[in-house]
Amino acid sequence: MYCEVYGQGEPLLIIHGNGGSINNFIYQIPYFKEHYKVIIADSRNQGKSADSGDSLSYEMMADDYAELLTQLHVDSANVIGWSDGGIDGLLLAMRHPEKVKKLAVTGANLAADSNAVPESIWKLVRPSYLMMKAKKNRTAQENVGYKLLRLLMEQPNIAPASLQLVKCPTLVIGGDHDVIKEEHTMLIYKNIPRAYLWILPGSGHSTPIIFADDFNRTVDRFFRNAYKSFSPEQRFN
Repeated sequence: MYCEVYGQGEPLLIIHGNGGSINNFIYQIPYFKEHYKVIIADSRNQGKSADSGDSLSYEMMADDYAELLTQLHVDSANVIGWSDGGIDGLLLAMRHPEKVKKLAVTGANLAADSNAVPESIWKLVRPSYLMMKAKKNRTAQENVGYKLLRLLMEQPNIAPASLQLVKCPTLVIGGDHDVIKEEHTMLIYKNIPRAYLWILPGSGHSTPIIFADDFNRTVDRFFRNAYKSFSPEQRFN
């Protein structure tokens, strides 16, 4: 698993999305390395990280990141996950709760269906998936792409109620024009016991890039401040 580490301070693990790499976070690394020990890797079968298996799962990748933190002697870290990286982050917090201090996820989903993603988006992706699925004797490079398409089309399968296992404070982020439906982002938020919700107006799926300054400052503030529960009276404030 290819990994890079920047800066010093409290550990911060950053996880990219499907088909991405470390390079997706060109606006986050310079910002966060000033005050955090930034740990960032290429997930298996992506970037500079190879994978010899026939299939992928988000559970595999969540376990990879838990092992990476162990190998780096990091007991727990703040975590940022974008898109599929958000799914990895949720599963990391569910499967290895001791590893996640706080979690910020943007553009994550719990299922690969039209409840989470508009049918118009599936229509864009499905033809490539079906073409690759039907193809015989795929090259090694084509197989890399097919595994990622298959992951996108068939997973995740996370029951909303299972998000009760996420015990750490969590910031759930989405754009109001994201490829993930805003009501699905709300579903994630509603099922995590200690969560904040941030829906950005005029934002699609690439919030960490298009709204990098707002994203960095808001996530940084979330990591630095204690989670606040609101009593009925405090809801008027």
